[in-house]
Amino acid sequence: MASAAVAVLSENPETLFLDASELLLRYADNILRNPNEDKYKSIKVGNQTFSNRLMPVKGAVECLFEMGFQEEETHLVFPKNASVQRLKRIRDLIAAERNRRTAANKSIPISPPLSASAHVQPSQPETSFRARPFFNDTSTQLPAQTFRPATDNSARSLLATLKTHFQQVLMYEDMRLQQKALACIPVEDLKKIANEKLLCATKLDPESTINLEDFLLLELLRWFKEDFFQWIDSVLCSTCGQVTESSGSLPPSSEDQRWGAERVENHLCRKCHTSNRFPRYNHAEKLLETRRGRCGEWANCFTLCCRAMGFEARFVWCTTDHVWTEVYSTSQKRWLHCDPCENVCDKPLLYEIGWGKKLSYIFAFSKDEVVDVSWRYSCKHTELLTRRTQLGEGLLRQTINKLNSERKHFLPQERKQELLERYIVELVEFISPKTPNPGELGGRISGSVLWKVTRGETGTHAQNHGFSFLATEKEKTAKLFHLKYSAAENNYIRVSNDNEIIHNWEKGVWKMNSVLRKVEQDWKMVYIARTEGAASARVSWKFDCGSVGLKIVNVSIRSTSQTFQSGNIQWHLHSNLTNVDLSGGVYCYDQNIHSFANFNGSTELILEAEMSGGDGDVAWQHTQLFRQSLDDHEYPMELIITLKDIKIKDEYQ
Repeated sequence: MASAAVAVLSENPETLFLDASELLLRYADNILRNPNEDKYKSIKVGNQTFSNRLMPVKGAVECLFEMGFQEEETHLVFPKNASVQRLKRIRDLIAAERNRRTAANKSIPISPPLSASAHVQPSQPETSFRARPFFNDTSTQLPAQTFRPATDNSARSLLATLKTHFQQVLMYEDMRLQQKALACIPVEDLKKIANEKLLCATKLDPESTINLEDFLLLELLRWFKEDFFQWIDSVLCSTCGQVTESSGSLPPSSEDQRWGAERVENHLCRKCHTSNRFPRYNHAEKLLETRRGRCGEWANCFTLCCRAMGFEARFVWCTTDHVWTEVYSTSQKRWLHCDPCENVCDKPLLYEIGWGKKLSYIFAFSKDEVVDVSWRYSCKHTELLTRRTQLGEGLLRQTINKLNSERKHFLPQERKQELLERYIVELVEFISPKTPNPGELGGRISGSVLWKVTRGETGTHAQNHGFSFLATEKEKTAKLFHLKYSAAENNYIRVSNDNEIIHNWEKGVWKMNSVLRKVEQDWKMVYIARTEGAASARVSWKFDCGSVGLKIVNVSIRSTSQTFQSGNIQWHLHSNLTNVDLSGGVYCYDQNIHSFANFNGSTELILEAEMSGGDGDVAWQHTQLFRQSLDDHEYPMELIITLKDIKIKDEYQ
């Protein structure tokens, strides 16, 4: 049986392939020859050998997952109940390709497949754990010329999934279930906030057609992400509260199956050895109670909440292992992409451009129809077509038409006509040229760093956002720019612009490299830090006033940070006229506002933090910006800039 991951690995230049394959064979052989020694079954992601020799090589990490390795917070682990036969099969495929390449070069040692007499554990049945399909993601997709012809099984699997999702979305139409969802949603509070933002937007743009429903959707997204649902990477131990490690799967109980959980993850506590069950529920009613999971649970429950609020909503399934929601905007007369995991709306190119996914099939399911919406989420249609090999396009269209015909047979003629008109608008959108917007350039937010890195969803553009705060008309009139940021709330308050709220710290960043927002659920603390394994990191914020005819008079700033062990944080203020080093002494710990008059006359300002140092495996945690309790309502970063007009004579001096 062939391996997609090994096929991708084989596409690398020979030098890269030989080096990576040597390390992969070593990992596999250590387990096969020492089946009872746990030290060979764990690979630290931050390890220099792993980071330098495997992580950059296309297909290498995917091979480990095909072998049976699973992700934990900082390691890849080969579970005790994983199939050794599966590991051996992938190992032998890699060895065979290596042998083929090295046959002409006798100086390179050849690695023959392990014989049946090698030290291997007895054959075990495959676990129900579904290894992450990394070879369907990002840049590791097979080019068109190397794709194997689609098998009947793969075609049947795709068609079966279409029918399953099309049936499952009918649960969102259960009025009893919608009422249960409404009981969880602070509807009146969300409407109040939405109405306030609508009034503000109307003042800025009186001719805007966006209505209260659009703003209400944004507030529902924010509430669901920040207040209601919880992302789960690793389950906390039910006995001692410690972080657990993924350890294969457990059989589902009848109660699990009642709520659609055919797969139950086993999370083992290394401290007290308690086995913690994490059923992957597929029924939205149960998710209203558990309020936790990964993208499947998030999209499932959020789509129900949208229907409960009266929105027309569709559940969207992508074959590259992600799901989200679409909501129809009556004011804009189009479907809006909504990802509750990321709290983003109307950023359809996020996955292809921001995360780097290699898309192929994306389908949207509602109570009325199923639609192939792949084209909305891609600006590289030619590339996308080369990856749609699971079944013929004709058979796919025929299947979708048949499903829709059966469902629409009972619809009133007026509704059929409305759906047809909407679909025509969609088709025009699908074929229209697309260019990514700034909000579609960033990598994934949800999930652990390991989850994002191994899935290749950190984003190719995530390191340089280029967002700049530009003085608004109100700030020009007041000659004042006042900004605050809370790590606990994860939002900016632009005080000088009617207390405008900007959700998500990344949306206000000028440039960043190897930086993340870390939430410590056990300690109930939050801060900005380096990504795991990064030796150094930078993050900066920019304010521009020269382009609107203003210049700076004075700068006042508070920007707290904390270091541990040998960690080091350097703060800097840059402008087009001068630079100031803010570090040293107790400044980084000071809660008071510091003023600087030496920026007088500058037309832009950049605040930058550089993090480095620290000790051991957790060095990245030894430099923390804006550390505060999750219950803290303070704003550890505050920037106040007084301004004045640029006089004509100033421009020529």
